[in-house]
Amino acid sequence: MSTTSSLLSPSPRFWRDSPSSPWSASPSSNGDTATGSPPANGTDSGGTDDSSSRRSEPVAITTEGLGKSFGESVALRSIDLRVAPGELLALLGPSGSGKTTLLRLIAGLEEPTAGRILFGNEDATRVSVRRRRVGFVFQSYALFRNLTVAENIAYGLKVRPRAERPAATEIARRVEDLLELVQLTGLGKRRPAQLSGGQRQRVALARALAVEPRVLLLDEPFGALDAQVRRDLRRWLREIHDRTGHTTLFVTHDQEEALELADRVAILNKGALEQVGTPDDILDRPASAFVAGFVGGAVRLPVTVGGGALHVGDHRIALREPAASGPAALFVRPGDLVLAGDGEGAFEVRVANLRRSGSARRAELALGAGLPTVEIELPLTVTVRRGETLRVHLVHLRLFP
Repeated sequence: MSTTSSLLSPSPRFWRDSPSSPWSASPSSNGDTATGSPPANGTDSGGTDDSSSRRSEPVAITTEGLGKSFGESVALRSIDLRVAPGELLALLGPSGSGKTTLLRLIAGLEEPTAGRILFGNEDATRVSVRRRRVGFVFQSYALFRNLTVAENIAYGLKVRPRAERPAATEIARRVEDLLELVQLTGLGKRRPAQLSGGQRQRVALARALAVEPRVLLLDEPFGALDAQVRRDLRRWLREIHDRTGHTTLFVTHDQEEALELADRVAILNKGALEQVGTPDDILDRPASAFVAGFVGGAVRLPVTVGGGALHVGDHRIALREPAASGPAALFVRPGDLVLAGDGEGAFEVRVANLRRSGSARRAELALGAGLPTVEIELPLTVTVRRGETLRVHLVHLRLFP
């Protein structure tokens, strides 16, 4: 059963609509960074926040030469990255690439060993977590089981120093507004255990938004949810982002999630930044062999370039543009091969296997002995059997020396 609707209902009291709203006047502390029981005295060691007179507008996030080592292990290597105000940027990469470490450095949960972090023009490298005014949403939700939904959302506001804490009536108003925004109206008195996984994740997001952060950080927010709930929630998250306008970074290992949700995607590999670009840039103009092979389900083929042609096994494919001679790697996705006639550049391949994929059929093609098979998408109207030959044409070239 879907946990979200396709469109957000309008919120009549959404906080950014009113410049005089107390939401725009209060500094943020982030309840989501806490993992233990709520403190009894509500004290805070972060010092007095002098930002109470500023409207909470989204800010740019810049990292300059940012590095992080854990003993002899290097987690991040000289990361230069700029996230525009109000942008939604995904951090994508294999396990151990440094995605979560980068997010935790920006949040202030880790200290860098090199470089600096800027929020707008402010050097935030050594600024405390609370004074950064960051909202952090964890994959594990990090909700307090002994508190109600409403109390969880209000937690980051109630633990502020007394001089900075909103009045109880204002906290209650904010909680009700956020329950409406995240489509949980009427569930404020429930405990987290009484909610579905998707609902708990929305409570975690509402808690991060309650403190009116300048920056919103999400660490694999949908990683613990099943596929259908993930699809519903990522559409919902995009709608939330478009309404609130926060500068948002989220870590994911799901390529489809990153490419569907983000304005831009940053690809990390072994602690280094391989490429930053729009989903179209990442898919169609990969900057490195790693990006070409990591994103989009490409198959890597060893080839040789020479004489104005590409040699794949026994096949010769004419090149439209010059390329450096010698060994190279060709990355082929299912959409890169199309059926062809007898024209120049067409070559014959054998159908090794067939399978149905939605409204199309995918054929695995054998290009030669010792080479991995590549896929082509065929309309259901095309009749083909395993073992037959097809003439195909390569329409997209991703070639790296």
